[in-house]
Amino acid sequence: MKLTILGGGGFRVPLVYGALLTDRAEGRVTEVVLHDLDAGRLSAVGRVLAEQAAAVPGAPTVTTTTDLDEALRGADFIFSAIRVGGLEGRADDERVALAEGVLGQETVGAGGIAYGLRTVPVAVDIARRVARLAPDAWVINFTNPAGLVTEAMSRHLGDRVIGICDSPVGLGRRIARVLGANPNEAWIDYVGLNHLGWVRGLTIAGRDELPRLLADPDLLGSFEEGKLFGVDWLQSLGAIPNEYLHYYYFNREAVRAYQHAEKTRGAFLADQQARFYDEVGAPGARALDVWDRTRAEREATYMSENRETAGAGERDADDLSGGYEKVALALMRAIARDERTTLILNVRNQGTLSVLDQDAVIEVPCLVDANGAHPVSVAPLPDHATGLVCSVKAVEREVLAAAESASRATAVKAFALHPLVDSVNVARKLVEGYTSVHPGLAYLK
Repeated sequence: MKLTILGGGGFRVPLVYGALLTDRAEGRVTEVVLHDLDAGRLSAVGRVLAEQAAAVPGAPTVTTTTDLDEALRGADFIFSAIRVGGLEGRADDERVALAEGVLGQETVGAGGIAYGLRTVPVAVDIARRVARLAPDAWVINFTNPAGLVTEAMSRHLGDRVIGICDSPVGLGRRIARVLGANPNEAWIDYVGLNHLGWVRGLTIAGRDELPRLLADPDLLGSFEEGKLFGVDWLQSLGAIPNEYLHYYYFNREAVRAYQHAEKTRGAFLADQQARFYDEVGAPGARALDVWDRTRAEREATYMSENRETAGAGERDADDLSGGYEKVALALMRAIARDERTTLILNVRNQGTLSVLDQDAVIEVPCLVDANGAHPVSVAPLPDHATGLVCSVKAVEREVLAAAESASRATAVKAFALHPLVDSVNVARKLVEGYTSVHPGLAYLK
């Protein structure tokens, strides 16, 4: 099987390739094609992958190309992890928003809207090319904002595009671990949008163990989300939110922390990865060692401002291993080999949540087989969650409409309607600020 990775010069590509190296069963991926616009980054990542594969007999072959059509032709699976505008664009997203006193995070609030506006046109172009050049391929989307981008691509690829995210997986794993259960044996009742969901139950051997967790303050406060949100708030919610909901529930504190930080997250990663690519390119560099060291630093500093605001301390060692590559591999394996499994994925609603239409992409448990991912019926969300989900989905639809129509006014509307942007005038300033720094938004008229 041929796997094409879009954004193949990206820093986290070795995670995906490393997962493939452990997959020794029949019907596995045998060919990997890395596509990126930056030939230098492709070369650097290629060196890391070569060192990973050095002692692995029969490792998937790796080729690189800057030609998108060449990369897509003949692909069985296409993994999309592009970053339109690069990390410098992310840093600009953060700075413009923070200057107006609102959140600039890459998937949440103003930053997420800006990122979506410049990413959707590129993602749609990719989807159209896939439909023409590799109509039987399955697209696995990790490009952020993952739910929004998956929905944009689904309008051209239907259910053959599936979005993935490691946040729900990590959350379920932490809850199961603190309850003393095997995460692989637990059913996780999780529902929402990407980076906007809640665990409402965790069933082990037919028994929902979440009430036991919520009733025990010591147990509840012993893991990442308990430290981040606080025991009292989780007990009030009666659920465990995705970590990204900290930006909503503690928005003022988060904005203040980001405004006072030495660097924004995007600026930190831009500097860190520039050093990584320089080091890997140096004569005699041990590319895999450089990558391992850089990855450890990256994971340890994830959402550090939020944890500092909450007094949550350092991340647990068990939470530093990532996870999205495992979701991607499990998804590919289930489809390619018809090995049925259950995964939390971003898929079209198809009536799963009655408050949203059929084509709205949501994040829920899905049964996966050779025919793709099928969302599992879930109970309705409580009113507070329903309101937030519907509000953010409405914003996503305005982003899609702005990208399709190239309408600046519709872009302003998308910003203004977001619950974390508190003024139409601020929305106008945001659009003005973003279009002045991002060439990728020049299409808005």
